[in-house]
Amino acid sequence: MDVFQGYDNVPPGARGVSVAIGNFDGVHKGHQALIAYAREAGTRLGVRTGAVVFEPHPREFFQPARPLFTLTPLPQKLRLLEIYGVEITFVLPFARALAQMSAEEFVERVLVAGLGVKHVVIGHNFLFGKSRAGNAQQMADLGKALGFGVTVVPPIGNGGEVYSSSAVRAELAQGDVEGAAEMLGHRWKVEGVVQGGARRGTGLGYPTANIALGKGAALAHGIYAVHVDFESRRYQGAAYLGTRPTFDDGSPVLEVFLFDFDGDLYGRRIEVEFVEFLRGDRKFDGLEALKAQMDIDCARAREVLAADTARSAARRDGR
Repeated sequence: MDVFQGYDNVPPGARGVSVAIGNFDGVHKGHQALIAYAREAGTRLGVRTGAVVFEPHPREFFQPARPLFTLTPLPQKLRLLEIYGVEITFVLPFARALAQMSAEEFVERVLVAGLGVKHVVIGHNFLFGKSRAGNAQQMADLGKALGFGVTVVPPIGNGGEVYSSSAVRAELAQGDVEGAAEMLGHRWKVEGVVQGGARRGTGLGYPTANIALGKGAALAHGIYAVHVDFESRRYQGAAYLGTRPTFDDGSPVLEVFLFDFDGDLYGRRIEVEFVEFLRGDRKFDGLEALKAQMDIDCARAREVLAADTARSAARRDGR
């Protein structure tokens, strides 16, 4: 996938595409529907499928003191966009210049003069331009006047619940990683560089790889069954997120124990995929009680992940 920063000086070969526009945080099933409509229009018009994303999320620009739980940092977002069929992505730096554009200026300067769009796909509730004054109907009107097609996608959901980044965050805040995965169409993952810790897990026989979650992360505290990807290999494991109440009630850190792994991960980048929430965080009466519970947690995580691996293999084999 080709990636361009901004809308100025876009080369001729990257112009004239069918684009889906949005924040695409999580690249959930609603976002995937936008991409599918953009691909359909692109096929009909004989042009490439693109996406226009804003970085950082506009809310971070307007409310910097209120950390946003970002589901997919930009590198992860770009990988997901490519997986779901985007061929070219335009990353628009969301700063004062963009925030001050009127709806008409955004369309004329960015979409038409900058990108030369042939078709635009937006959600029914898409708002754009200064003070979010532009809406889906105005985009359709401007498209008709300026020579590009517009598709407005209705709400996408299941059982009366609309897929949205906010809904995914709400699921994760409750520890419902399976519910979040249903909305996303893929499991939620975090990645980061392994940091040094107090090495308490090593003393208990459970050395952990510790990574910091992004600012504003609101994942429920507790134990999770996880897959861990490192250097093109996948490991099974159990992850703990919490304040370590048995020890110090410190700042939350994600601590991951990889099953059947013997190596040094400090300073290395790993990716953690959340499969199932096992239990909430709690304080234990001493290290022996904590160690006994960790044995139970890891045994349960192994069961969950073995069953998950078997289901995945059955799906691949068409059984």
